[in-house]
Amino acid sequence: MITIHGDPISGNCQKAKWTAERLAIPFRWVDVDVVRAKTRTPEFLALNPAGQVPIVVLDDGRVLAQSNAIILHLAEGSALIPADAYDRAKMYEWLFWEQYSHEPYIAVARFQMRYLGKPRSEVDAKIIQRGEAALGLLNDRLDGREFLVGAGLTLADIALVAYTRMAADGGFSLSDYPAVEAWVGRVETELPIRDPR
Repeated sequence: MITIHGDPISGNCQKAKWTAERLAIPFRWVDVDVVRAKTRTPEFLALNPAGQVPIVVLDDGRVLAQSNAIILHLAEGSALIPADAYDRAKMYEWLFWEQYSHEPYIAVARFQMRYLGKPRSEVDAKIIQRGEAALGLLNDRLDGREFLVGAGLTLADIALVAYTRMAADGGFSLSDYPAVEAWVGRVETELPIRDPR
């Protein structure tokens, strides 16, 4: 059985959990409290010297880090990865975009406001602007589409819904992005999401 080390407040960690649950992969969950610096303990750093969650310890003891690498590994050979080469490449495109152009703004604004207690006026204006741009791009892509790639749920949807669904914590209103808001609802019904926003 695999072991997922993660913090429940992290969308990146939820991606790994939801992918395993969606694919009925048995796993053990180990809570790692990021806010209390539990990723900086000698025991955790021995597993991941980068000091980040999530990590997965495979049943043979090998360790895998980085949320999108983890979900790609877990979903290998499943319908969550498109069979068509172009659609698969588009899914990868969204996974790379999520970590570079979405998560650094949506997740960072959320963390600063919800967990560090900053008012929105104290969050760097570039973070807010780039978060709004990311949501706008997503809204344009999803206008008239059910999912980001192809006709069904893929890892692109799982990766991007993780922080998008909690964007309000960073002061972003999904009602300003109706295609995104509708998509979040669709993806939430496809996944075993039980955690509160």
